[in-house]
Amino acid sequence: MMKISVKFGLWFFFCILVIEVFSMGFLHNNLVHSQVDREIHALQARGNSHRAVLEISADPSTLHHIGLMESHTDTEVVITDTKGNVLVSSGNMNSNIQAVLKKSIPNLPRNGSIIEDDWQKEPYIATLTAYNSHGKKAGYVYMFKNTVEVQKLITQLNKHFLLASLLILFFILITIFFLSKVLTKPLISMTDATKKLSKGDFSVTLPTPSRDELGELSLSIQTLATDLNHLKKERNEFLASVSHELRTPLTYISGYADIASRQGLDVKDRVQYLNIIQEESQRVSQLLKELFDLAKLDQNAFSIIKEKVELCTFLKSVHDKVLPAFNNKGNRLFVDCPKSLSVEIDPVRFEQVILNLLDNSLKYSKEGTKTFITVLKENQTIQLNIQDQGVGIPQEDLPYIFDRLYRVEKSRSRTTGGFGLGLAIVKQLVEAHGGEITVESKVGLGTCFIITLRK
Repeated sequence: MMKISVKFGLWFFFCILVIEVFSMGFLHNNLVHSQVDREIHALQARGNSHRAVLEISADPSTLHHIGLMESHTDTEVVITDTKGNVLVSSGNMNSNIQAVLKKSIPNLPRNGSIIEDDWQKEPYIATLTAYNSHGKKAGYVYMFKNTVEVQKLITQLNKHFLLASLLILFFILITIFFLSKVLTKPLISMTDATKKLSKGDFSVTLPTPSRDELGELSLSIQTLATDLNHLKKERNEFLASVSHELRTPLTYISGYADIASRQGLDVKDRVQYLNIIQEESQRVSQLLKELFDLAKLDQNAFSIIKEKVELCTFLKSVHDKVLPAFNNKGNRLFVDCPKSLSVEIDPVRFEQVILNLLDNSLKYSKEGTKTFITVLKENQTIQLNIQDQGVGIPQEDLPYIFDRLYRVEKSRSRTTGGFGLGLAIVKQLVEAHGGEITVESKVGLGTCFIITLRK
C-alpha cells in the first residue's frame, strides 16, 4: 500500500511539473520571438539610419563609407538604384542575397519593411528601406543579418532555460519532500491515533493542532479519544458500583436464608430473618428498577406523555402524599404556588421527580426542620424550587451529584439509603420535559434544587 506522503508527493510533483512545462514553454516562446523581433527591428533601424545619410549625400564616397562601415559588423548592406543595379555591397553577393534582391519590391512605408523574417529556415533575415534624392525615389537600402548568429543566440537562451528548468525541478523536489513531511505528519499521527482507538486504547495524545482543517480534525480526534476514555472509566466505575450495590443485599439474602433454613430455629428469629430477606429483595428490586429506568431514558424509550396540568393542584396532591412521612419525622413541608398556573408536563413522570427530591430532602434533614416547595413565574419560564434545611452538600461534590451511582457519602452506608441513581433519573426526566435542573447548597444550611420549565 502506497503511503499518503508518497501519493501526496507524486501528485504535487506532477501538478508542479505540468505547470512548469507550460509556463517555461510559454516564457521561452515569448522570449525567442521577442529576441528575434528585437534583432529585426534593430536591422530595420540600421537601414533607416543609412537612408538618412544617403538622403543628405548619395555620392560615391558616402556609399563607400557605408559599405566599409558595415563590413566590420555582423550585418551586411546592399544599396541599389531604382532599377535594381547594385551601387555598393559590404560583403560577397552570394546566391541567397541575390535571391532576396530579385524579389518584387512592395509599396514601402517611410520606415521601411521586413522582407524576410524566417530565421529558422532561411540563411538571412532582411529589411528594405527606400531613400530619396531631390524629392524623388533614388534607390533602396537592403540590410541582411545571417540567421546563424540569431540561432546561436537562441541556442544560448535554450541552454539557460534548460539550466533554469533543472534547478527549478531540483528545488521543487526538495520542497515537495519537506512539504509532504510537514503536511502528512499530522495525518500519520491521526491515523496512528485512530488505530489505537479502534483497538480500545483511548490514551491518545495528539500534538497541538494548527488553525486549519487538519487542526480541526486533530482536535476532533483528541476530543473523541478523551470522551471515550472518560466513558470507559465511567463504565468501569458504573459496573464496579452496581456490583457493590448488588453484592451487599445478595450476601444478606444468602446468609440469612441459610440461617433461616436451619432446624430448631426459634420461630421469632426465623420471622426476623425472613423479614430481612424480604427487605433486601425489595432493595435489589428497587435497584434493578432504577437501572431499567435509566436504560430506557438512554434509549429514548421512556415515554413522556404531556398534558396541561394546574401546577398548584398537582403540587398539593404530592404534598398530601408525602406529608405523613414528614410528620412522622417531625419535619414540616410547605407549598407556595401562584394560583391558576398551568404547565405542560407528564404528571406521572414529573411526580416521580418531585417525590425523589422530597425523599432526599427528608432523608438528609434533621428532625424539626422545614422544607419549602416554591413556584416563581417569570416571562417565559416557571421556576420550581425545593429548599430544605438539611446537612447540605460539600462544594466539591456539587458538580457530580447528578452522575450515576455518585453518592456524597462515599462509604455507601445502608443507613443513608439510595443507590446514587435517583438524581440521575431526575435530571434526565426534567430534560425530557425540555427543562433544566440545577442545585445550590451550603454545608449545614441546606440544599435547594431549582427546576426551570418553559411555560
